[in-house]
Amino acid sequence: MKDVSKHYLMYKKYKMRNIYFLIILSIFVCCKKEEPKVIPVKKATPPPAIILTDERTVSIDTTLIGIFKSKTLQEFYNSSNNKTVWGNLKKRTYVLSQIKNCEKLGLNPDDYKSSTLEKYEKRISKLNDKELATYDILLTYNFELYLNHLHKGKLDPKKLYTDWDLTDKNLDVNSVLIKAFNKNKLDSIVENIQPKSETYRELLKALEIINTYPEDDIGMITVDSLTKKISLNDTNVALINIKKRLLFWGDMSGKDSISSIYNKKTFESIKRFQERHGLAADGIIGKGTISALNYSKEKRKQQIIANLERWRWYNNDFTENYFIINIPNYSLNVVESQDTTLVRNIVVGTIKRKTPIITSVLKTVVFNPTWTVPPTILKEDVVPAMKRNRNYLKNKNITIYDTMGHEVDPSKWNENKPGNYKYVQSPGYNNSLGLMKILFPNHHSVYLHDTNHRNIFGRNNRSLSSGCVRIENPLELAEHILNDSISTNWPKEKIDSIIETETTINIRITKKYALYQWYWTAWSKKNQLIFRADIYNLDSDLYAKLRD
Repeated sequence: MKDVSKHYLMYKKYKMRNIYFLIILSIFVCCKKEEPKVIPVKKATPPPAIILTDERTVSIDTTLIGIFKSKTLQEFYNSSNNKTVWGNLKKRTYVLSQIKNCEKLGLNPDDYKSSTLEKYEKRISKLNDKELATYDILLTYNFELYLNHLHKGKLDPKKLYTDWDLTDKNLDVNSVLIKAFNKNKLDSIVENIQPKSETYRELLKALEIINTYPEDDIGMITVDSLTKKISLNDTNVALINIKKRLLFWGDMSGKDSISSIYNKKTFESIKRFQERHGLAADGIIGKGTISALNYSKEKRKQQIIANLERWRWYNNDFTENYFIINIPNYSLNVVESQDTTLVRNIVVGTIKRKTPIITSVLKTVVFNPTWTVPPTILKEDVVPAMKRNRNYLKNKNITIYDTMGHEVDPSKWNENKPGNYKYVQSPGYNNSLGLMKILFPNHHSVYLHDTNHRNIFGRNNRSLSSGCVRIENPLELAEHILNDSISTNWPKEKIDSIIETETTINIRITKKYALYQWYWTAWSKKNQLIFRADIYNLDSDLYAKLRD
């Protein structure tokens, strides 16, 4: 027994020594300074080498390339050892044809020197080496410019607008062009380089449709001739040109006397026209309908081209789940796995307080939000109202706080220094944000929210807010996006019980939704042209800049 005890004690000491050793070793490892991780520098992938044809090839003086001051062009010809590449007639013909016919895509052939290129092509067999080199460079430079414009637009929205926040679209145009060039697949490059969205395709179809219309010489419908809105069975001289417009656009068919009488046939035609233009389809001809009727074919075509440019700015790689807002259409669609699961009417900013264009990600639902009066509304709305009536804020359940966070009595509010205070509206049914808001990262301090003016969603013109987007029936929307079958359950009863507390609660959105808050005023549907009022007056200006 003594021997067994002795061996047991020796085994115990041995085991303890091993444990001490492991503890000391772990302390040493933990205390050892962690080596900084070396992050490998990602090198730019050079474009593949260009496979030259067996036809006439000449060397290019690099000073000719330098005239264009284009790094991309320089890298392109590095891939051919500074030799001409467009010796193949079939390849040249394709490029020339694309550029010449680019009006079908809403682009301008003059931007890509179409006439100059055709002059060179006609003299191709008579060109000396320098002329051939110049022609080759011009072909490459203008075709790559054309591809860039198709992919991401001609203009940069960040240089045009301060309230357009879109992610940059990058294109390695050399790699794309050279791969297609080498594989003799130039005929697919233009199709592949363009946006893939359904709306973009609808716009291309709209351009195709409008090009089938004849030129119109219908006179303007003068609003001055209208003493009131025109209703069924009214007589008005303006109806003569109104009927001509309806016949021109195909909203009215067959023969008509083109009289000044507002008959039943014209009434039904007006309703079809109004529906296509996002107007109240009530058959009553007012200023909105007259304004839409007065657009000529050329003006509508320009509108389509401006919208094609916008859709080239937008990143069309949509996530699986997203909210897409069309500001001029006053609509919000929830799309999940390529299926539209919810549609909501919305209210957007006025022309003075525009809703910004944003691509972002939804983060948080806030129930029973407070509302802090923003600087613009403080200056333009609150201060003038407070000067007239010191109880203005109190009547709206808004509390004034000083810089120390102490509540300020309205009678002691200093109207000469309104910026020295914070103005916070308590949660509740009549809060300016309503019962909920949805937050997403952006630089404009805007969000989606409910409203205390819930009767305005039935209006036709809903450009009424101060920049944020107001949503109809928002609690149903919150229930929809918070319900994640994997981890969370948000039934209506649960949301209602939170609302009843009038306590502000933030809920993280676990299911990933992107937000595309964009602007477009034209498209097509079932071979029919669709237009919306250009509420921020952007279309004409954009078209003019595209043709500068």
